[in-house]
This record gives sequence, structure tokens and C-alpha cells, in this order.
Amino acid sequence: MPRLQLIALRSPRAGPFDLSLEPGECLAVTGPSGAGKSLMLRMIADLDPHDGEALLDGRPRAAMPAPDWRRRVVYGASESGWWLDQVGAHFKTPPVEAATALGLPQDIFARPVASCSTGERQRLALLRVLALDAPVLLLDEPTGALDPEAVLRAEDLLRQRLAAGTSILMVTHDPAQANRVGTACAVLEGGRLQVATLTR
Repeated sequence: MPRLQLIALRSPRAGPFDLSLEPGECLAVTGPSGAGKSLMLRMIADLDPHDGEALLDGRPRAAMPAPDWRRRVVYGASESGWWLDQVGAHFKTPPVEAATALGLPQDIFARPVASCSTGERQRLALLRVLALDAPVLLLDEPTGALDPEAVLRAEDLLRQRLAAGTSILMVTHDPAQANRVGTACAVLEGGRLQVATLTR
């Protein structure tokens, strides 16, 4: 699995960000609303204007076509879009086992997206990101709309991916979640990342 590295990644609103994320590591980022957490993820995914560089296993993002980068460094937005009517149409192969692990109903992939609750759509959005089997995941509040049991189920799936070598950069407003899932934790405030201490 490749290593993600940021070198002076910045925009007028946030940064510079310098960090290295090794395979199997999860950096959990907390901080107040409006601090630039989502912006940081979007800059890494090359979705928002910025300066600086991101590298995957030493290869600069600029050396890859944007679609190739985004297949390997996958961004999961806090509010994901649904461009087809049926849930199953968003998956090459419906991840039935993972859906069951998240507590989703057995018929979920046969249902219209519009019939799904907010929590179901958020779990499906997480499944959609995980189904891409990318080496690096950029997750923006992946469990923000979920009840406590569903949050723990989602965290179990993320830990399985970490154990398999996936790297995760996760934004969360929940410091307890940062401690449960993160192998490292940072606070983004005033546009800068500051290393925080895990309290396990």
C-alpha cells in the first residue's frame, strides 16, 4: 500500500499542511466548524484550488491524470450526491455483506434512493467509498448522521480496512470517535493542524 504525503498544501483560507500518512494509519482531524477541515480534504483530492503538493508513494499528484488520482485517493463528502434513482445502480457489485454489517436492510440495493432515510443514505455513501477499494480514503464526517449503534458498526468496518493497510484521513466533530478509530489525532484551528494526544 502506498504512502500519502502532503508538502506545504495550502489555500488562502487554510494551511500549509505538511503530513505523512502511512499504510494502515488513520489520522483523525477535529476542530471547530469553518476551520477548514473539509477544505483540506478537498484540496488533497484536487477538487479545490490550492498551492503545494500531494504525493502518493512519492509520485506527485500532478504526474497523474486527475481521475487516476481520485480513484486511488478517494474523497467521501459529508453530504454525498446521488445521480441515479436506484441504490444498486451506484455499485458495480452490491456489497451485501458490508451492508449487513452496517445494519442495512437486505433489500436496500433494490430500493430507490429517495426512499432511504438520511442515516441509510450516509451508510450507503460510506459503502460506496469502501467499494472502490482505494489505498487512501478521505472521509468527511462519515458517521455524522448515524445513531450510536450504527456509528460503532461503521467504525468496525473502518478498522478492518486499516488492518488491511488502507490509510484514512478522517474529519470528525466527535473527539471520542477520533480516539476510538484514529492511530493519530490532530486539531485544525486557525487554518493550521496541531498534533493532539489520543486519550485511550
